[in-house]
Amino acid sequence: MTDTQEPMEGAPLIAPSTTDHPLYDAVTDACRSVYDPEIPVNIYDLGLIYTIDITPENEVKIVMTLTAPGCPVAGDMPGWVADAVEPLEGVKQVDVALTWEPPWGMDMMSDEARLELGFM
Repeated sequence: MTDTQEPMEGAPLIAPSTTDHPLYDAVTDACRSVYDPEIPVNIYDLGLIYTIDITPENEVKIVMTLTAPGCPVAGDMPGWVADAVEPLEGVKQVDVALTWEPPWGMDMMSDEARLELGFM
């Protein structure tokens, strides 16, 4: 018998980010420098970055997704994100994890991304 834990009712599907950490804005800006080669909008505004967790020791863990599991850059994009964040002053370590839960949807895009793509 395996012991699987169901998410607690009312728990968020996406873990909250560490928005009060001094490095948070620099990390989000670095994520905004990464683009999906097929879409002319950065991955942060596309809503592909789910969680940015920064420890007190300045270790950064990023949980992200892609627009589709069959994305041709699925194996490369997490590395692009790590390469954008690692050089930031103060960052000790970067770990980028890819997830498919919850699935990405167009409703996750920022208003700026929707405007750029002609959805507004």
